[in-house]
Amino acid sequence: MMTPLRFIPFLRPMPWGGERLARVLHKPVHPNERVGESWEISDHRLHESVVADGPWQGRTLRDLMEQEREAILGAPSKRYHRFPWLVKFLDANDWLSVQVHPNDQQAAKLAPTEGGKTEAWFVLQAEAGSRIYAGLKKGVDEKKLRQALSSGSVVECLHSFEPKAGDCVFLPAGTVHAVGRGILIAELQQTSDATFRLFDWNRHDAAGKPRPLHIEESLACIDWSRMEVKPVRVPGFSTERQQLANKPVHQPLVDCDYFRIEYRALSEPCDLGGAGKMQVVQVVAGSGKLGESTMDIGQTWLLPAAMSPERCVPDATLGLLVATLP
Repeated sequence: MMTPLRFIPFLRPMPWGGERLARVLHKPVHPNERVGESWEISDHRLHESVVADGPWQGRTLRDLMEQEREAILGAPSKRYHRFPWLVKFLDANDWLSVQVHPNDQQAAKLAPTEGGKTEAWFVLQAEAGSRIYAGLKKGVDEKKLRQALSSGSVVECLHSFEPKAGDCVFLPAGTVHAVGRGILIAELQQTSDATFRLFDWNRHDAAGKPRPLHIEESLACIDWSRMEVKPVRVPGFSTERQQLANKPVHQPLVDCDYFRIEYRALSEPCDLGGAGKMQVVQVVAGSGKLGESTMDIGQTWLLPAAMSPERCVPDATLGLLVATLP
């Protein structure tokens, strides 16, 4: 566990997916396939990530967690049997459902094979007129939301905004949310696939049937104090061009019980990893080198806690999301 790890992306076709994962992030998507998610690092039972290259090539993250957990996670390893995060890129070419995720205690009752799901999004691209719904409008309680569900006016209860590239949206478990359309996102979340659909835009599947909803589970999980979630913005962010000051940018984005995320914009060499702390690095703009390896937009790297610092050298400018365990 002395070298950075990169995994083979697991691509998930979705009815709401598009082609930006291939066009912008260079994922190996088949032509005309609508891919919604690229699972970059996963220790979830639906998919166990496989190391792409290097001395650990072909090993699964599950295998490494069983044999090298402390070397990967460092001091927090005693708290985690599975890798604590599911790391993704999402292409929301159409609306995702309005949904809610449970916290750890709620998941134990309502989704016992899963865990809680707190997550954070970082917007890489957003088309004009796109929307993100995050949190309830002021004054919305369970009674008002139930009435809106009956009348089909759920959207009127939700806070929304037009996202911009460089927006970070923090969504603790219990936050009502939806995303789309025309938005490309980097996502980091707890290792869980526990999702309860509150509303699905009256869509039907290929057989003409609506997808199942989980009204009571959703209402049981909503944090009714979670109102009007607003993004943290990285000024001047672009997947194509970085606006940098004369010194590196280190902007904190999220600090919660499950992860800390910061945005780093680099124009000069620096060290990543080391100090006995695990890092996950998503390349969200530019290109460069990590040691002897090429870094490019769309890549995700796991830097084990046991690793010594690795030199990162930008080609010109490099935008990184860097996550650490509290």
